[in-house]
Amino acid sequence: MNTSLPILPTISTTFIVLSAISVAIGWYLIKQRKINAHIKVMTIAAVFAVLFFIIYASRTIFIGNTAFGGPDDIKIYYTIFLIFHITLATVGAVLGIISLVTGYKKKYEKHRKLGPVTSIVWFFTGITGLAVYLLLYVFYHGGETTSVIKAILGF
Repeated sequence: MNTSLPILPTISTTFIVLSAISVAIGWYLIKQRKINAHIKVMTIAAVFAVLFFIIYASRTIFIGNTAFGGPDDIKIYYTIFLIFHITLATVGAVLGIISLVTGYKKKYEKHRKLGPVTSIVWFFTGITGLAVYLLLYVFYHGGETTSVIKAILGF
């Protein structure tokens, strides 16, 4: 187990987990008909998600992505899992934006139908994101990190 955790991935993963927890709280609040509290908590969930994305995207562009550093015999399973997570995260982000817009624009019929689906996708995004973090930085030492700029431009 790794005892030295990288700061930016740790912070960004914390934000995505906080976002998922906030969505769960928001879902509970709307079931209790606490609409104003629901709006506030879901806005906080969105802020946490945006903070995650800013840190993740900045790190990816300027510092780079970290390759899987675990055993070669499980690397294919990690890669498949990572693709699943990235797909979930992309779908979840799109659904999240649509859910926020429909909620803020008071298109409640659409929002009520989309909200639970979005929440479930976002929970799985948070869980799989945490698992990717644990596999990359906690259970195994991360592999090589190469920035997008270096990978594309060669410096």
